[in-house]
Amino acid sequence: MLKNITLGQYYPGESFIHRLDPRTKLVFVFVMVVLIFLFSTWYGYALMFAVLAASIIASGINFRYLLKGLKPLWFIIAFTFVLNLLFTNTGKVLFEIGRFKLTTDGLVLAAELVARLVFLIMMTTLMTYTTSPIQLTDAIERLFKPLKKIGFPVHELAMMMTIAIRFIPTLIEETDKIMKAQMARGAEFDSKNLFKRAAGMVPLLVPLFVSAFRRADELAFAMEARCYRGGEGRTKMKVLVMAGRDYAVFTLMVLLTASPVIERLWLK
Repeated sequence: MLKNITLGQYYPGESFIHRLDPRTKLVFVFVMVVLIFLFSTWYGYALMFAVLAASIIASGINFRYLLKGLKPLWFIIAFTFVLNLLFTNTGKVLFEIGRFKLTTDGLVLAAELVARLVFLIMMTTLMTYTTSPIQLTDAIERLFKPLKKIGFPVHELAMMMTIAIRFIPTLIEETDKIMKAQMARGAEFDSKNLFKRAAGMVPLLVPLFVSAFRRADELAFAMEARCYRGGEGRTKMKVLVMAGRDYAVFTLMVLLTASPVIERLWLK
């Protein structure tokens, strides 16, 4: 289960998506996430998943890796589907189970929410696969640079977000090692008894927190040893520069942004 969590992992490459400016990728993902919640028909969802499929092909990332990132969230996705399926009472009733009714509206709503969740997870996972943590830091800092004028700590916020994403795989690996060590000592993490499972989490969480604080302390010392004092006066070894491919993607974003309006006018 833990090895299936892929958030924060980066796969180096020279694909079209890898070579895009990280600011372009951040804005593109944000626009796509907003659009998936604006569409109300299956034509719109088909368009969004076509864009996702094209992005996966252009990235050169194996589709199985993206599906692997969905595995830890299958329970949440299934729970969301069942919850909306059984507690939506509008529409034509297909059949009843006691007080619960399965309706056409509930089926459509549940399918829409699942499609949105899958799209959201896969799009954000694809971005982290093709963008290094340093690139993400630079992109966030450049995009929110205007907020510096009102005293907003843009660089510090970008640095904290990137460090958090970067250490997710490290903490997952550490958790896996601790679990194996505790299981060798008789800990039961797979017990069907909820009380035993909760008690088994104590010898896992305590060393994990200790390890996390130790790593944070080591990182702080390393940053101080390199004279890190925040964003003031810092220069970039690699300056972000927009290329022709970035402007092409921005043109695509403008066309996609207009698609919900076209959808409503066309189907009116």
